[in-house]
Amino acid sequence: MNIPNKWREQYPHARIEQQAIGESRADVFRLRQHDGTDLFLKSEPLEELGELADEIERLWWLRQMDLPAPEVLDQVTEDHRHWLLMTPVAGQDLASANELSAEQIINILATALRTLHQVPIDLCPFDHSLEQRIARAQAHVSAGLVDETDFDDERLGQSAEDVLAELLATQPKTHDLVVTHGDACLPNFMAVDGRFSGFIDCGRLGVSDRFQDLALAARSIERNLGQVWVKPFFEVYGVEPDEQRMKFYCLLDEFF
Repeated sequence: MNIPNKWREQYPHARIEQQAIGESRADVFRLRQHDGTDLFLKSEPLEELGELADEIERLWWLRQMDLPAPEVLDQVTEDHRHWLLMTPVAGQDLASANELSAEQIINILATALRTLHQVPIDLCPFDHSLEQRIARAQAHVSAGLVDETDFDDERLGQSAEDVLAELLATQPKTHDLVVTHGDACLPNFMAVDGRFSGFIDCGRLGVSDRFQDLALAARSIERNLGQVWVKPFFEVYGVEPDEQRMKFYCLLDEFF
């Protein structure tokens, strides 16, 4: 793997393994060192709609807020790519933690989201209001960045333009703003010894409707654990499901 020269010289004997889990557009690598410690590399092409710079800002902010997340160690721009070097978060992600029961996964996810959502929104500088996210979705469509083959089953075969028209026509009128993770799927929450240990893949963190997170969390729970666990998730989190907003925010996610 052609990683930046600076890090090749700094970690000459490390083994580099590409990571497959998650749906980020960035490439992610585990850097294994001989002393048994790991680091993570993340990389994406330098482009106007990239998210890596956003993620770096959000990781710094999370650490300032004493919320568990990777620590940014370094960043490099080389060969028309942006690179991030960061520490790992202890444990396994909630989609891979086979030693955890479904009930434990539900409790960890709901508690982590509730903790993040309780952060006062005036402390968060990242605006992910619906107006901003729809503008970003439109930019992704215009730039040809929407993968139509990856649409949810009910939208397979539709064009990105058709799905965008549906998005614009079904915007919710209710907004309950909190600090959201932005991509609240099980692979983006880590746990160790049965306890939440940190947020990862944080490039879409910002102030948005709480159902931005709850919708994607419920969809991820259904896919990984089964529909039967969606209701307990909402009970632990402490709100009633809003089917209309959940459907809308899953639809919005098609563009990211």
